[in-house]
Amino acid sequence: MTGALSDIRVIETGTLLAGPFCGQLLGDFGAEVIKLEDPGKGDPMRQWGREKPHGQSLWWPVVARNKKSVTCNLRSQAGQDLVRRLVADADVLLENFRPGTLERWGLGWDELSAINPRLILVRVTGYGQTGPYAPRAGFGSIGEAMGGIRHVIGEPDRPPARAGISLGDSLAATYAAYGTLAALHARERTGRGQVVDSAIYEAVLAMMESLLPEWAVAGYQRERTGAILPNVAPSNAYPTADGSDVLIAANQDTVFARLCDVMGRPELTTDARYATHGARGAHQVELDDLISEWTRTRPADKLLAELHEAGVPAGGVYTAKDMLADPHIAAREAIVRVPHPDFGELPMQNVAPRLSADPGSVRWAGPSLGQHNDEVYGGLLGLSDDERAELRAQGVI
Repeated sequence: MTGALSDIRVIETGTLLAGPFCGQLLGDFGAEVIKLEDPGKGDPMRQWGREKPHGQSLWWPVVARNKKSVTCNLRSQAGQDLVRRLVADADVLLENFRPGTLERWGLGWDELSAINPRLILVRVTGYGQTGPYAPRAGFGSIGEAMGGIRHVIGEPDRPPARAGISLGDSLAATYAAYGTLAALHARERTGRGQVVDSAIYEAVLAMMESLLPEWAVAGYQRERTGAILPNVAPSNAYPTADGSDVLIAANQDTVFARLCDVMGRPELTTDARYATHGARGAHQVELDDLISEWTRTRPADKLLAELHEAGVPAGGVYTAKDMLADPHIAAREAIVRVPHPDFGELPMQNVAPRLSADPGSVRWAGPSLGQHNDEVYGGLLGLSDDERAELRAQGVI
């Protein structure tokens, strides 16, 4: 096993995305992630996603990559006993059930830390483990709304929009992974584990820049602004002659001067309306219109070539098709192709960030349900064939 976390064992008991994405991030850097799934149907992520060739989710191979799947009925006494045995020799237990669920199963922090004082319990929920909202059901979309990001996404004359991905869940999982690494580091000093409490709404809130003091101190409330940031210009998506859009970010004085040279309009840099950052912000709409008139005269490829040559930050608005064809993405191996028994070579995003000495890797795609039962229950816990057969007969595994 290779990777910066190759000496770490994670027991993942969560479902869907907020917990499992944290497990994916840890597994990407070499952690042994043992995922416990319901014996009957497994994680619902096995069925999620719009496209299902061969009747299978294309999401599951990504979020469950590098993980070992074992079946375990956590609602049974025998299943809970298996968790206790696994925890005894684990570094992390990861869960995203509603607060109090583990406690009802006799698997709360007090019980688990008594078994293994070095254990780190990572808990991902909508509202956190404490506070009046803690018992509520919490999905990522609700956390995005409470954390503030829904209010600022979209066009100003339309209702709040959402990103086309599960942003709240992914942010909470990323912060959970960050907290896990901090807790592992602290354990090196103290010898003891601790609880990592990652709430979806707090992970979103943490990304909201200066939104709170802007309101509390200046009385300014951020609103939806579409493709722009108010008073930051030019920085927008501009139309091209072939019907596509190109992002141009030239709001800094020196960069704006380079853009003006490419446009053949050097006089704009001394025009009082556009000569400074503040002036460009005050005349944002008319400046964007002026730039759009120019970009519409060029196809995207020609426009981008001119901008790159001049040192103006610019880029296309990529789709998956664009990403798979891009030479820079290919050169950095930001997309890898992973063998899959049904899909063949399955493309997916590679590990990020990159470590020079201990890089992560995608070692295998999401496993079949219970694929590693014998390896974990037989090899790790030492259960005999007869014992495993009895657990299967009882519906425990």
